[in-house]
Amino acid sequence: MSSATSLNLPRIIVPKRYVDDRGWFSEIFHKQRLHGVGITCRFVQDNLSSSKRVGTLRGLHFQLPPAAQAKLVTVLKGRILDVAVDVRRGSPTFGKYVSTEVSSESGHQVYVPIGFAHGFLTFEDDVVVMYKTSAYYAPGHDSGIRWNDPDIAFPWPLNEADIIISQKDRRLPFLKEFASTFKYDGYPLGQFNVIDLE
Repeated sequence: MSSATSLNLPRIIVPKRYVDDRGWFSEIFHKQRLHGVGITCRFVQDNLSSSKRVGTLRGLHFQLPPAAQAKLVTVLKGRILDVAVDVRRGSPTFGKYVSTEVSSESGHQVYVPIGFAHGFLTFEDDVVVMYKTSAYYAPGHDSGIRWNDPDIAFPWPLNEADIIISQKDRRLPFLKEFASTFKYDGYPLGQFNVIDLE
């Protein structure tokens, strides 16, 4: 097991897979092992999303304090590009992002802590994504940042005309319009840290 770290930053989690001639088995949530690598939040809700078409974009989402959520994202079917954007007030990496491809085949997960906007783009038809959250859905605290914000300038790998996105997400505010209440903890965003769970 990787050593624990106090950095409350996005991470790639690699659960162990036990493979034989029938297929494989994996524990996709193990509280003790996650605690051992510094992910100590209490997850209280599981969500499933099904995206019918390649090019479906969901994001960039977060819930505001006091209902802020950390997320543990697992792809159950298909392949996505997962993105996390730093929205912590006072962070030197405010508006910067990390991204990674995640698939059901790889079994990797993404941990998105509080203080980061999250979104993903589907690379295949019929994608199913599950994510655990550390707070219940609270409509009054539901928020986000515009997916194509020029100040973030994330290089989405599809043309805008080919992206399928909800009207709600199209109307999210731009980063410069967002008065963040997320606190910066002294750790700037770097590259994704990969954590192997054994």
